[in-house]
Amino acid sequence: MADDETRDPIADPTPAADPSPPPDLEARLRHCEAELEAARAEARQNHERWLRERADLENFRKRAAREREEIAKFGNEQVLKDLLPVVDNLERAIEHARGGGNGQPLVDGVALVLKSLLAVLERHGVTRVESKGTRFDPTQHEAMAQIESAEHEPNSVVEEHQAGYRLNDRLIRPALVTVAKPPSGQGNLAKDKSGD
Repeated sequence: MADDETRDPIADPTPAADPSPPPDLEARLRHCEAELEAARAEARQNHERWLRERADLENFRKRAAREREEIAKFGNEQVLKDLLPVVDNLERAIEHARGGGNGQPLVDGVALVLKSLLAVLERHGVTRVESKGTRFDPTQHEAMAQIESAEHEPNSVVEEHQAGYRLNDRLIRPALVTVAKPPSGQGNLAKDKSGD
């Protein structure tokens, strides 16, 4: 026994007689295998969750595309429903005019139809651009002509040829207008007076 105790384990290349790993190594190996299996199970769950989320995303995209198509197709439905009574009133006015008369009932009927049409437009956010008598505003008006006028302020709107409209504060059509400018003789008189 003294021989075994004096034997140097580093100098003696013969392996130990026990081939089984120490008990703590076996426990660590079982623990690592359990962790690996848990990681594999978690990876499978994550992959399945990713596939479900991907399918949900594709379904959402398809549903959103269908909704966009429907909005484009039927987005104006309420406006059109509101305009149908106006069409009905126009048809009644035409039918009434065919019955004869001096034409005044037709004028009155068309005036009522115009009033109801403007009310429908206003309910849907369309308002008329104020023009006549206001200062010319290039963001709201489009000048068709200029006339010399001593009665009107320079750059004021004298006449409206076509009404302009806004949709919820966005200009959808500028008003076509005639704008006043000072008479050409007035400019010369002002120069003559200042020269005296």
